[in-house]
Amino acid sequence: MQSAISYVRVSTEKQGRSGLGIEAQRNAIARFADAEGFQIADEFVEVETGKGADALDRRPELSAALAAARKAGSPVIVAKLCRLSRDVHFISGLMAHKVPFVVAELGKDVDPFLLHIYAALAEKERALISQRTKEALAARKASGVRLGNPRNLHQAQTKGRNVASRKAAQHAANVLSVIRDIQASGVSSYLGIAEALNARGVRTARNGQWHATTVRNLLLKQSCG
Repeated sequence: MQSAISYVRVSTEKQGRSGLGIEAQRNAIARFADAEGFQIADEFVEVETGKGADALDRRPELSAALAAARKAGSPVIVAKLCRLSRDVHFISGLMAHKVPFVVAELGKDVDPFLLHIYAALAEKERALISQRTKEALAARKASGVRLGNPRNLHQAQTKGRNVASRKAAQHAANVLSVIRDIQASGVSSYLGIAEALNARGVRTARNGQWHATTVRNLLLKQSCG
């Protein structure tokens, strides 16, 4: 059975203290090792961000894992490629250490060149997520939403309700003028008015057909107002 070094990384101290993500990675590596005939000789756990091509300087546990793997002539196993990094230059730098990396998620026979490709895709995905987030924040700011204010949601909801209310009132006023013309022509029942509105192609506020009840509700609302 071939020996291997296990490397587990989480990005925040909170995750490190709670174990969030650590056990999941350990379990994935253990299942992979059992299925592929590896024996985990040592484990290194890191709590550090994976951003940046110089991340190895800030990740002593990864450096120690590399040293241990080099000494034992063993590969380093990680659960997912992103646990090493999403930076393609960083992955390329790791390859220069001449220590084989095995990504449980990808399988033990993945060509090292493909690791560069997967890293490049992960890096691009991270960039796209960042760009979409910036664009969404910029759009909200341009629409008048004050970012970072806990009352933003309430303000936006209130603004939305006010806009909808104004539109509904304007639509009702427009339809009411048509109804007055229909009534002037001698049609007085709710059903007759509804049929006349539909015949003229007038739609309800929800873009639906008129019925006796919707006509009644509109007229009652206007009389109460």
